[in-house]
This record gives sequence, structure tokens and C-alpha cells, in this order.
Amino acid sequence: MSSPERPKVLIVSDSVGETAELVTRAAGSQFDMSQIELRRVPYVEDTATIDEVIGMAIDQRAIIAFTLVVPELRTHLLKEAESAGVKVVDIMGPMLDALQLLYQEPPRFRPGMVHQLDEDYFRKVEAIEFAVKYDDGRDPRGLLRADIVLVGVSRTSKTPLSMYLAHKRVKVANVPLVPEVAPPEELFRMDPSKCIGLTINTEKLNEIRTERLKALGLQAEANYANVNRIQQELQYANNIMDQIGCHTVDVSNKAVEETANIILERIRKDIRK
Repeated sequence: MSSPERPKVLIVSDSVGETAELVTRAAGSQFDMSQIELRRVPYVEDTATIDEVIGMAIDQRAIIAFTLVVPELRTHLLKEAESAGVKVVDIMGPMLDALQLLYQEPPRFRPGMVHQLDEDYFRKVEAIEFAVKYDDGRDPRGLLRADIVLVGVSRTSKTPLSMYLAHKRVKVANVPLVPEVAPPEELFRMDPSKCIGLTINTEKLNEIRTERLKALGLQAEANYANVNRIQQELQYANNIMDQIGCHTVDVSNKAVEETANIILERIRKDIRK
């Protein structure tokens, strides 16, 4: 006696079909998944492909689970499947209809949006992890892998800028410039167009560092906030930036968001070149 034919489900999508397959497998887990045969038909863009799938469903006695967001394709599949007596499951349609009522506006009807959102999220997470790993010159190997490298003396907002840009999916490393510490050699080997020097005037930096010392409960007269020391650091930093040949941004009177937007615009200009 021959064994019964395995149930078949055709997964039809105008994207990769992962969502429809995930839902089908979740439902199938309530049965014996080893007995269910799934076959994906991704990137469906025309009615001719849908007609072929319906023919396959008839021949294989399969049901169709689909996620089609383009209205014409969805309507065609439902109509033709009904005429052919093929069982179909519209996985995304009912939710699209419900959300349309909730938002009081039509959907975008653009396939693959969920994967674009996922990719955007993971790029952001990756950029944030990168910024943390290569903050404050911890590992110079990251300089050659970064989208942008920020250099500057202490308290020029290198770390806040790195994190802000990371949330924009930009991989940023930053390096503090201190006269007593030689810059990593990778800084001079990287593409200078990817390096941004953060400059600041003496008075503003003195003000910021003095407030920082007070917040830490330290004497405001410490060398960290000494004007002569600050001038020495700024001159050293300017010399290093000149050697690198990098673009500079004066952050003296700029918020982090403003400086970040300047950097993002520079990235966009480089991409357009």
C-alpha cells in the first residue's frame, strides 16, 4: 500500500516570502511538520506567474499561502483561485484592510518593506556597537573600517557625536588628540576624506572643562582647564589635522545635532561625487 501524499503549501510573495513561510510553519507546528512540504514562489510581479502557481496548486493538490501587497495581484489570485477551486490563505490582506481603516489612508503597496525595516534596524545596531567598540581610540584597527573618524582634543563632543551618527547608521570611530600620546599610525593611512577634525576656541573649551571639573568635585584651577595647556593641546591637534589633511568643523557654538548634520551632509556630498 502506497503512503499518503504529503500535504503541500505553495508560499507566494511579491518579496522573499519569509513572512508567509514563518506563519505557515507556526501553524504547521500544531501538526506534524515533517509531513508538510513547503515551496516558495518569491518575487511574484505579474498575473501570468500567479496563473502558473494556480496550475501548480491544482496539479499538486496544494493550498496557497500568500503575502501580496499589490492590490491587482492580490485580487487576481483570489479570483482565479476561487474559480479553480484552490484553497488560498491571505496572510497579510486582512491586517492591511484593518490598518487602512485605522489610519484612514491607503497602504504604500510596496513589497518588501518589512525587510527594509529589519535591515535598517540591524544597520543601526551594528553602527552603535561599532561606536562603542572604537570609542576614544580604544582599538586603532577600527579606523580603517569606519565610515567616519572623528579627531579632536578632550571635550569636543567626539563620543556624543559618534553615538548620534551611529543612530543614523554611520559607523564612527573617534580618537582623542593629546600632546603626550602619539596618534595611531592608522590615522595617517586612512582616506583623509573620511576623517573629521573637531576644532574649538580656547575660551569655550576652558568654560566646558571648568564646568566638567566642578561636576567631578575637582579644583577648577587644575591643569585640565588651564588656558596655556588648552592652547598647547589645540595647537597640537591642529598640526595633526593638517598632517592628515582632513576636513574640520568648529564645534565652539554648535549643538551635537548641528555638527552631526554638517558631517552627514558632507557624507552625502561624497556619495554624490
